[in-house]
Amino acid sequence: MKLRLLSADEVREAMPMAEAIRAVRQAFVELSAGRATMPVRARVDVPSRSGISLYMPGYLAGAHQLATKIVGIFPENLSRTPPLPTINALVVVLDPDTGVPAGAMHGGVLTAIRTGAASGVATEELARDDVRTAGVLGAGVQARTQLEAMVTARPGIESASVYDPRTGVAESFAADMTEALGIPVRVARSADEVVAGSEVIAEATTSNTPVFSDAALRDDAHLNAIGSFTPDMQIIPEATVVRSAVVVDHRESCWEETGDLIQPRDRGVITEDHILAEIGEISAGTAPRPARGPTLFKTVGTAVQDVAVGAAALARAEEHGLGTVVEL
Repeated sequence: MKLRLLSADEVREAMPMAEAIRAVRQAFVELSAGRATMPVRARVDVPSRSGISLYMPGYLAGAHQLATKIVGIFPENLSRTPPLPTINALVVVLDPDTGVPAGAMHGGVLTAIRTGAASGVATEELARDDVRTAGVLGAGVQARTQLEAMVTARPGIESASVYDPRTGVAESFAADMTEALGIPVRVARSADEVVAGSEVIAEATTSNTPVFSDAALRDDAHLNAIGSFTPDMQIIPEATVVRSAVVVDHRESCWEETGDLIQPRDRGVITEDHILAEIGEISAGTAPRPARGPTLFKTVGTAVQDVAVGAAALARAEEHGLGTVVEL
């Protein structure tokens, strides 16, 4: 068995954001059309280390792609010497004709790319064509690919702003992204300042409570929300959810996992019909784009994104001679 291994840098080189957006768009279309197999992710707890191991397999019938992602979430890693990341991941791509593993790659980088690409698809479908300003709430790894994806989807964006309570992290983000994207990225004094001054926004925080006020959000803005992935995390203000046209990556997953929608539903201020469509339905033309704003794209992440981007990254790596091939 020959296995191609891709490092973090090789994954980035193999999967530019524009290609990732195309791959994720097709994955969303297949998911919404019922052409994807995506079992509920398996979870193994490791109580002695306060750890969790997750296993996320998926298959795309139309693209004929098969892969699985293994994720470890071990908070105690930060107290090790030397410290290790809390979250680590590996994506394994399999030959869909034989089931033989064909490649394995850095799952953390791939996850950041595919999560950014999801917001890229939503920005292409839901944001105004003439947007010129972007904003990001949070300045971590995910925030970087979020901004990259929005600028890729709307190349007319001329400037961006970022807010993170960790001022040094925000300043580093602004400097790095200014250089990487070729547009000025400035540090804002508050989340509301970012939201009020931006036509397309990405929320990429780990808060459990709202991080901006609804009054700051423009009626014609588009908001990509990736932060809330458990029922107790409500990062988007309830009033924003109520007045927005809401589109999601996957209805079932969102009603199971994200407090941004679960908590307003459980308080009776919205019903499950408040979700207008899945982004795959809009991309396929089987559901119309929202006729009003603001628009809110809520994603909790799906295994089919890992399948599509992992398979595409491996194919491009083979084409360009990237990675290390090992014989097992």
